[in-house]
Amino acid sequence: MTTTATTVNSRAELPQPQRRQGSSRLSNILLPVVGTVGSIVVWWGITVVFDIDSFFLPAPPDVIEAFSREPVYMLQELWHTLYEVLVGFGIALAAGLAIAVLLTAVRVIERATMPLFVALNSIPKAAIAPLLVVWLGFGTTPKVVMVVLICFFPIVVSTMAGLNSTPAELSELGRSMSASWGQMFVKVRLRWALPHVFVGLKVAITLAVVGAIVAEIANPGVGLGSVIVISGSSADTPMAFACIALLAVMSVTLFYIIVLLERLTVPWAREITG
Repeated sequence: MTTTATTVNSRAELPQPQRRQGSSRLSNILLPVVGTVGSIVVWWGITVVFDIDSFFLPAPPDVIEAFSREPVYMLQELWHTLYEVLVGFGIALAAGLAIAVLLTAVRVIERATMPLFVALNSIPKAAIAPLLVVWLGFGTTPKVVMVVLICFFPIVVSTMAGLNSTPAELSELGRSMSASWGQMFVKVRLRWALPHVFVGLKVAITLAVVGAIVAEIANPGVGLGSVIVISGSSADTPMAFACIALLAVMSVTLFYIIVLLERLTVPWAREITG
């Protein structure tokens, strides 16, 4: 009887981790939604309670009305900005990973060039935007270059941190199995570095949107940054807020796409970090 009761109790306890996992997933979806809706409600309440004119702070209905005036135009400009972000981010990702590997493998090059990278990253990107127009002309190219410049450093630093964080135990295990440098790098160091790499990617993808908008404001033509400039010159604050709302949606979407890729690529990272 005791054995039977123990078996029944163990079976009854089995679904509890699954229920906790299900509730955790539900909270991961609901809490951001509740936070977003709550922020919009507070924003709307402030405009109503203090009777703020839409010229200074438009209410959510004013922003929706501004978007509904020209939805096709707004989505077209959103696509231009998204294109600049994705192309620039892709170039920064490829270049950042390659340079991080080089700097980690050859310490002499790291010591010689890292101060230069830090100095370049410290330059305000808004100051570079007009120069990019002079050097590269008008159009998409200077905007993509701005995205690359603003995304590059976080990817390099995070990748180098990951490659340099390989536990000594794993390195000793590889040497005891006579693994070559290439095998150690691909199968041990690179895999161990992936969580750090994704940290850099999550930071870089949000900065990519900032870089694209800075470039579009400095070089108006196409994109949501250009619409913000036009809205400011015509005192159409709701339209500017509609652009900001679209940029926020785009940034959040791109960020969570990176999060999803991280969970699919390195599912073990959450287990070893608790």
